[in-house]
Amino acid sequence: MKSSQGLSARLAVAAVGGLLLAGTAGAAFAADEFGDSDVDVNVDIAPVVAPGSLSMTVAGTSATLTEVASGDALLRQFDGTLPTVTVTDTRAVDDIGADRWWYVLGQATDFVGDAGQPAIGAGHLGWTPDVIDDGDGLVLEGDQVDTVEDGGPNAVGLVDQELLYGAFDSAALVDAGGTSWTANASLFLKTGADVAPGSYSSTLTLSLFEDAIG
Repeated sequence: MKSSQGLSARLAVAAVGGLLLAGTAGAAFAADEFGDSDVDVNVDIAPVVAPGSLSMTVAGTSATLTEVASGDALLRQFDGTLPTVTVTDTRAVDDIGADRWWYVLGQATDFVGDAGQPAIGAGHLGWTPDVIDDGDGLVLEGDQVDTVEDGGPNAVGLVDQELLYGAFDSAALVDAGGTSWTANASLFLKTGADVAPGSYSSTLTLSLFEDAIG
């Protein structure tokens, strides 16, 4: 309260001083404008999570891939990061039931060029999942998915639904005391060195499921 009164007093003095100055000049006071600037004010308001629900949020709607050294003269590589994915479970343990598990899957579409370039198949996009909050070991990340330009059994790309992360005992995870768990992934696109230049875009769909074990 003292601070507010002090501020009011200072404002009153400033106002009186302005009036005296105007009176001395003998003319109405007019302020000169020396330019202006806009300030964008943004706020992210998360959806309300109702009690007794299982839900997923993603901290962003886009990911940008930038070129890095591929280490192979015949390949070009572009890396990025998936926005953080959060699964929240506000259900009571008794409402979940036994032998239930939740999991998040990701699947990409082909990369389409903005100028009619040949599409880059979704098989050229891979990821390395990374669990940020593992719920004391009850949340596990999926395997790395390599691209069709790589070798090995997982060199398929994100053509079909691939596991980002999951909790293999939903009730035990909630019973351990947590309510939300996060993960993201390193994304990498690999193409031939002769890929057509231009801007390309793909849609990576993330889906949350819960199922019975076995």
